Amino acid sequence: MKLVAATRGSPLALWQTKHIASLLEPFGVDVEPLIVVTSGDKDQSSPIHQIGGKGVFAKEVQSAVLENRADFAVHSLKDLPSLTPEGLELIAVPNRGDPRDALVGSSLKELPVDGNVATGSVRRKAQLAAVRPDLNFHELRGNIETRIAKAKNFDAIIISAVALARLEITPDAMEILEPEIMLPQVGQGALGIETRKGDHKTNELLSHIQDSITRAEINAERSFLAQIGADCRSPIASYAVHQGNQIRLRSLAANEDGEIILADDRSGHDGVELGKIAANTLIARGAKDLFQS
Repeated sequence: MKLVAATRGSPLALWQTKHIASLLEPFGVDVEPLIVVTSGDKDQSSPIHQIGGKGVFAKEVQSAVLENRADFAVHSLKDLPSLTPEGLELIAVPNRGDPRDALVGSSLKELPVDGNVATGSVRRKAQLAAVRPDLNFHELRGNIETRIAKAKNFDAIIISAVALARLEITPDAMEILEPEIMLPQVGQGALGIETRKGDHKTNELLSHIQDSITRAEINAERSFLAQIGADCRSPIASYAVHQGNQIRLRSLAANEDGEIILADDRSGHDGVELGKIAANTLIARGAKDLFQS
C-alpha cells in the first residue's frame, strides 16, 4: 500500500520521514514524501516567538493532510501546538529520541565570562541565563546545518541533541545539557504522526508504529502545555519520563532573562492529570504573569 506523507523539506525533516517509512515498511506500506514549505521555512530571520511560535512549522503540513494532498503528516512533536486542528488526529508517536539540548562550540564550564551564545529559543535562553547570568544571547535561525555553520560567530550555540544524532553531525566541542540544567521543550526528541479523522485504514496502519511508553510521556507534557496555555513564545518546559510504574513530570515557567524560574516536579500514574496539576500549580504561583507581560 502506498501512502503520501506531508513533510518539511529540511534534511532533518526528510530524515524523520524516511525513518517513519522504515518503521512502516514491515507492514507493507510504501511512503512517498510530499514536501511542504511552511511559514517558518519562508522567514528564517525573524525570531520564532515573533512570527507565531508553535505552528509556524506545522500549519501548512497539516493543511496538506486536511486537503487530501497527503495521507498523513510527519512532525517534530516540539513544533506542534497543544491543540490538534479539527479533522486531524495525532494517531501515533514512535519511540522517542534524545530529548536533551546540546551546547555546541564549548562546554558550559569553558564558556568565557560575558560570552556570546546564540539560540532561537526563549526557553533555552531563560534556563541558561539562570545558570550563567553573565552571558550575552543572540538570535539563531535556520536549519541545523545553517546553525552549525553560524556557530563560529559565537562562543556557543544551543540546538537539540537528537538533531545532531539523526544527521550524524559530531561537533569538535559539545556538551549535552542534562534536564537538571536545561529542561527540554514539550515533545522534544519525539515525532508526531497526524492523520485525518475517519481515515480508518490509514489510521490502523499507522497505529502499529505507536510506542506506548513514549505516547504516555508525550501526553503528560502536552497536557501541561494545553493547560498552561502557552507556546514557544513563552519560556516554559515540561519533560516526562517513566520511573518504575509511575510517570515523573518536571515542568517550569520562567521570565526570559532567567531571573525567575518556577519549577514543579511530581509523579503519578495518570500523565494527563499530572500535566494539568503541574500547569495549575505554576499558574497559581504566577506563571502567566511571566510570559504575558
